[in-house]
Amino acid sequence: MTDDELDALLRALGDATRRRLLDRLRDAPGLTLSALTDGFGQSRQALRKHLAVLAAADLVVTVWRGREKLHYLNPVPLQALPARWVTATAREHAAALNALQLALKEAGA
Repeated sequence: MTDDELDALLRALGDATRRRLLDRLRDAPGLTLSALTDGFGQSRQALRKHLAVLAAADLVVTVWRGREKLHYLNPVPLQALPARWVTATAREHAAALNALQLALKEAGA
């Protein structure tokens, strides 16, 4: 991942509205613009701008099905974040620490 691609990714993730759009696409892939933006309390035009930022970061891909434009989350760029800074050994340690933390929470400690 180039620095420009990383900048676009971090910029896209730096906004709560864009993260909510990604969450919605994660939970319900293949939404139309209308279904995706329903209940956001922002204009469709504003949300289209957010989607353009997400698309520029390659986080959202669209597919035309007849007259409908369907939106999907592309998780591949997100995998580059830990890959850049976290080594395989550190990932193993983090997984072990997460498991320990979960066990302690379940034990009531």
